[in-house]
Amino acid sequence: MTNIHGGEVLYNYRHETVVDADVESTFAWFEHEGSFRRLMPPWEVAEEVRADESLEVGSQRVFRFPMGPIKMTWIAEHTGYDPPRFFSDKMVKGPFRSWSHDHHLLEEEGVTKVIDEVSYQVPFGRLGNLADKILGGILVRGRISRMFTARELRLQRDMSHHSRFSGLPRRRILIAGSSGTIGTQLVAFLDTGGHDVWRLVRRPPRNSQNELFWDPDEGILDPEILEGFDSIIHLGGEGIGDKRWSARRKSAIRDSRVNSTMLLSDSISKMSTKPEVFVLASAIGWYGDRGDEELNERSSLGSGFLPDVCSDWESAASVVEGCGVRTVFLRSGIVLTATGGALGKMLLPFQLGAGGPMGGGKQWMSWISLDDEIYAIHHLLMSKGSSGAYNLTAPEPTRQKRFAKVLGRVLRRPAFAPIPKFAIKTIFGEMGVSLTLESQRVNPDRLIEEGFEFLHSDLEHALRDTLGIWKD
Repeated sequence: MTNIHGGEVLYNYRHETVVDADVESTFAWFEHEGSFRRLMPPWEVAEEVRADESLEVGSQRVFRFPMGPIKMTWIAEHTGYDPPRFFSDKMVKGPFRSWSHDHHLLEEEGVTKVIDEVSYQVPFGRLGNLADKILGGILVRGRISRMFTARELRLQRDMSHHSRFSGLPRRRILIAGSSGTIGTQLVAFLDTGGHDVWRLVRRPPRNSQNELFWDPDEGILDPEILEGFDSIIHLGGEGIGDKRWSARRKSAIRDSRVNSTMLLSDSISKMSTKPEVFVLASAIGWYGDRGDEELNERSSLGSGFLPDVCSDWESAASVVEGCGVRTVFLRSGIVLTATGGALGKMLLPFQLGAGGPMGGGKQWMSWISLDDEIYAIHHLLMSKGSSGAYNLTAPEPTRQKRFAKVLGRVLRRPAFAPIPKFAIKTIFGEMGVSLTLESQRVNPDRLIEEGFEFLHSDLEHALRDTLGIWKD
């Protein structure tokens, strides 16, 4: 629906989401600061600058996102607040000519309907209206529709997963490595579940944002600041696929993981009241290059640089296990996210039609969607019977050749341009060979045995969800 306002076209958009929860719980989810991050479409690269702690009138949320070669700032200010039935916001600064967003929450028989009503004027005034009309509305309205579909799915899924542990006390959680892709989403998800989430950071902490200081490079961590946390999660470490592996880079990859874990472990061992659980990131690199061999948590350690790093990494937490603290190792596979990691690096060449099999494409890829990664960590955090190593991978690993074919189909691009082994080795060196050509056919047996239900078992479904390219 459209109308004329001030000589320009005012567009109206409406979206309804049905949530299997009462209106109070649903409104509470929105009131948490983390809801803003969770509602951001998973394919959008956005940097949160500031978020006030409420939805009350006058509070603001500020974020930046790329628009071509520049970063655009969006400032949203809340203009209406009537819990648990209504809140609203408007764009104070941003790319649109105007943007006003009303949220209505209606409950009937324990089920809540969230009605989003948006009124907006497109950028560039009459020129923007003309361009949008010529393109049949897809320029702006299509993007808005994709965004609200993503918001609907994320809200429904998050509420469902929180409800599975709603009968347990909320936790006080400290997370190291919170600024990475997984850490950012995990902090936001746990926050929307009502947990008291704190971040362990290397820069001067901002007390208003629940931050505490440490410097693992210098061995600085005051054990007293860990007191009172019942859960500690460590996700940090230098990026494995960011640069070619020189001797110095390999040392940094290992030391950033092992030394920081040893520092945390020693500090936990000195606590007067220790946490109930210590969750440590690891990786399926633990298994090494294993061809077609089917691997699970009982499989032997592999050989090579990454297996050695993962082995030392997990061993660095032995003192915590020795103290009787429940310890969980997250052996993550390739986490699918459009904003980084392996998939993020693949997107541009595939979008240009230059994607395809790497080194023949017979090697196995063990992947997991970002939401399944977050939900699996939540399951292991909250389940007191969970301890030891867990493979965080989807139940259906795939060969790289098929991965390329499915990604091409989702993007509607050809995906048969081969990249030979020698080219990968020449361009990326040992890092490229290890991360793209080695084969790991990993199964998440322990998660399945514990009844964890994967949201994405099918690769195409996972990619479509991640990229916001759903079938009509």
